[in-house]
Amino acid sequence: MTARDSHANSAIVQTWPQAALPQRSANMQVSLAFIQHRVNVWLRFGRPMRETILDRRRRVATFEPDAVCCRIKWIGNDYGTALWQLMVLQAPMPLDGAQRIAGVQPGARILLRADGEAQVKAVLDVIDGIEALGIDSCALAVTYWRMVGNRLAARQPLPAYTMERHAAHLARGVLR
Repeated sequence: MTARDSHANSAIVQTWPQAALPQRSANMQVSLAFIQHRVNVWLRFGRPMRETILDRRRRVATFEPDAVCCRIKWIGNDYGTALWQLMVLQAPMPLDGAQRIAGVQPGARILLRADGEAQVKAVLDVIDGIEALGIDSCALAVTYWRMVGNRLAARQPLPAYTMERHAAHLARGVLR
């Protein structure tokens, strides 16, 4: 077997120069805004590493990779409320895929999405219940948020988050 034969049988691996790869910010940026009676986009929970004030109506919250936050969007018009939306988002790791979301750069993993007043209020009740237990909503298992989102989509009762469930999540984190 010659060197030429062994080269023909091996897989060809092509490496790209670092400049040719698409560059993406390591941090997730969430745009927030408030215009009285028209637009209100705010964070229900989340620990941004930095908040930049653009003007008196707009700001940008920056989250490090894997951070979890809850963004609520309310839009109104001359006739009343036009949109209620709640999203629990997780900032992607630098090379992970992410969904594109308006106002979120470069994107995020959507753990839960609630649309409409009834769904948003149901999720807010769940968040209030979690915080009443003294648990930080950012520290919950991401699988719980996905389960709440799936239950919303299936129109099933929303599961309660208990101290036992949280203890199991923390124990699982220690084992990693």
